[in-house]
Amino acid sequence: MKKFTKLALAASVAFSANAMAMQAMDDASLSATTGQDGISIGIGISKIAIEKLFIHDNDGLKGGYDQVDTTDGTITRQTAGAGSIVIRGTTDTAPDAAALANPTTATHGVVIGANYDNNNKYLLTSRNLADLTIDSDAGAGNPFINVAAKVSGLDIKIGRIGVTASGTAGAGENANTVRRGGTGTINDIISGLEVKTGVMDANIQLGAAPQGAMIKLKTTMEGGLEIKNLGILDNSTSGVMVGRTTVGTTENVPVSTRNSGEIFIESIKIADAKKNDLSIDQSISVFNDAYVGTSDTIGKAAHIRIVSNDTGAKDQYIKGIHLGNRSAASSIGDMEVQGLQTFYSPSLNTYTKGAIITISGH
Repeated sequence: MKKFTKLALAASVAFSANAMAMQAMDDASLSATTGQDGISIGIGISKIAIEKLFIHDNDGLKGGYDQVDTTDGTITRQTAGAGSIVIRGTTDTAPDAAALANPTTATHGVVIGANYDNNNKYLLTSRNLADLTIDSDAGAGNPFINVAAKVSGLDIKIGRIGVTASGTAGAGENANTVRRGGTGTINDIISGLEVKTGVMDANIQLGAAPQGAMIKLKTTMEGGLEIKNLGILDNSTSGVMVGRTTVGTTENVPVSTRNSGEIFIESIKIADAKKNDLSIDQSISVFNDAYVGTSDTIGKAAHIRIVSNDTGAKDQYIKGIHLGNRSAASSIGDMEVQGLQTFYSPSLNTYTKGAIITISGH
């Protein structure tokens, strides 16, 4: 699970690289124009593109693994090696000048832009990617910084997600660079996906957190959440013999696959039950190791905790489910889930509407 934490960190670093596009006002200017102290920051970015994103697992699979020979069933014990999740474009073509000027998922693994659907309905009034209002407070002796954020509706496109062996930093084609990258075969897991969001509000408190968590998401996302063109690949089925047949006068001709099998979903829409918008109420906190009493025994490892509070049941509509490949013949139709409600248990035999998700290393 630590890979997801690293992914979030990598995304934040990439976002920071575009900080030169920010426009800021100091306390005096803001006070003169609005009558309010604090710092206002408008992030005027129209698109963020990442050519490749690697998330390295430096120790591989703990304890090694068994390799099964598919021809005779022989099992060989393999030692672990550093592997990497890699997100890259849908083609293996290096981006040229045109692709660098207008990045798409053909050459870039991640492309984030504004959601222009419904005649720009999901954009902030300022037309910024995000607007931040930053204030510091004495906190009655426990001071903190408060960051109120409004984020525009986003159109997030992700290319292929696969796994490969980690490369060596600064070696080979990466000499004299900070790059490490990957090496050898890339086995794709996800063929791509798109995520569309509406406007979101978040409140972040650093230092002390009188709101009870570092990040509070409590907003209504207009138009709900949509995930499009999600493809999940089974790379183990590529080039596999699935039977034999007779061709002309030749018997026992092998019948083999040429590509990986795929579960492909055209669209997943999520909204509040009987509505078109999506209510969000989440608290996100970062915990250090927790110990048992005064001993050095760790009772709970360091982790990120996401608590989703009750915002009512949700409806989901899953359109165009394809099993095997993306052809029309492989579609099994649509699926609809009405009034989905999750619960978590703060104590035995007690159920609270919502969910708790923890993300940690191992």
